[in-house]
Amino acid sequence: MKTYQEWQALRSHLVLPNQAYINGAFVAAQSGETFDCINPTDESLLAQVASCDSADVDLAVAAAQASFRSGVWSEMAPGKRKRVLQKWADLLEQHQDELALIDTLDMGKSISEMVNIDVPDSLDCLRWSAECIDKLYGEIAPTNSQNLALISREPLGVVAIITPWNYPLMMVMWKIAPALAAGNSIILKPSEKSPLSALRIAQLATQAGVPDGVFNVLPGFGHTAGKALALHHGVGTLAFTGSSRVAGMLMQYAGQSNMKRVWLEAGGKSPCLVFDDCNDIKAAAKGAATAIFTNQGEVCIACSRLYVHSRIKDVFMAELLNAAREYVPGDPLNPSTKMGPLVDKNQFETVSRFIQSAIDEGAKLELGGVPEYQTGQGFFMSPTIFSQANHQMRFVQEEIFGPVLAVMSFDTEEEAIALANDSKYGLGAALWTNDLSRAHRVSRRLEAGMVWINTWGDGDTTVPFGGVKASGNGRDKSWHALEKYTEIKNTWIRL
Repeated sequence: MKTYQEWQALRSHLVLPNQAYINGAFVAAQSGETFDCINPTDESLLAQVASCDSADVDLAVAAAQASFRSGVWSEMAPGKRKRVLQKWADLLEQHQDELALIDTLDMGKSISEMVNIDVPDSLDCLRWSAECIDKLYGEIAPTNSQNLALISREPLGVVAIITPWNYPLMMVMWKIAPALAAGNSIILKPSEKSPLSALRIAQLATQAGVPDGVFNVLPGFGHTAGKALALHHGVGTLAFTGSSRVAGMLMQYAGQSNMKRVWLEAGGKSPCLVFDDCNDIKAAAKGAATAIFTNQGEVCIACSRLYVHSRIKDVFMAELLNAAREYVPGDPLNPSTKMGPLVDKNQFETVSRFIQSAIDEGAKLELGGVPEYQTGQGFFMSPTIFSQANHQMRFVQEEIFGPVLAVMSFDTEEEAIALANDSKYGLGAALWTNDLSRAHRVSRRLEAGMVWINTWGDGDTTVPFGGVKASGNGRDKSWHALEKYTEIKNTWIRL
């Protein structure tokens, strides 16, 4: 790990891409419009980035369609396509410090988290997806002897991908790696709040041998470039990670256009349950703090609802407050920093309003509170914990996407499950118990796509990631991600 001074030195030589990437080249937006990309740590201007709209979407779709129909990627021998993606992964690894620095400057994520989690996870996802390419076999159906029925998987064509700002590199790779591995041509619209690393990796993809037009990147806003992609008849599939509100809009746009399939990883309001048979309360408290304060709480699987058995609540709360105080906001380029700033002023103000609403509705403030903003000093927010919360409070029901925790208690297992499931979301859930039967019993009844037992957030590329209810459909990572980006074809032959 580099020192703080070394990261600052690398920053002074960093060249940030700021144009759209279409058909293997950087280009300005057709309108000439740009938007400011701001460093949330000191509010300095990082870059003025091309602001794409429907005209740029038309160009990118045309390039993607042409590359797909030519077969230059979609019909490339699987082994060769695998080698190209492997070379791309090697190039990304060579530039890993640059990529880590870009995302830290762009959205405020701690550099230590980028180096130790985001970049390694992204490389693993790309390499794992590449290895899948020549291991996807077709099937032969069990028909009678007069017929031969072949079942094959084919790439879909043009895939549009819209990604969030909280994990700019990792969320991008979770989607583009399997989509490219399957042979599709893609158009990526990264969030306008953190578009820079996506542009850099597209440039490196071309260097690795990904043909022109196969991987295109359109920076821009959701209501312009994002909406245009969702409505475009030349896009066959749309994959999205973001809020449940926008996810619903994208489903409507798909229905209004060509009925494109839409895969959604949407919002979350994950519960964490701590039972009184938990033997290591200190570890559970530390885990609960990690589950809400990691990445400043800007995490879709953040456990922002904490339910503790009433018998252990007081001792648990003391340990929780101790663990939370370790998350001191600071310069994310300092390797010792565990919390950087929120992504921008709008998010800072949104989270502040949620904190104030919790106070107004009668929750007891245990730590933190409404921060004071000072112009030019960044969008820093301390860990905030409320006790005496309930499900009638707005901050308990709605996704905040910030370091704000609601603590509540329960008396029985049935009550804990009912409280955990009392949410429109169903992305993740965590529970702490030393009773093996309870762990299995409760995890089966939790309405969530992922359940962690005596931990939070663990996983790798081999396991699927996604949720139920208003948290979306489909899965990222694992073999199941490839299912989203391929079409099943039945070929029937009369012998």
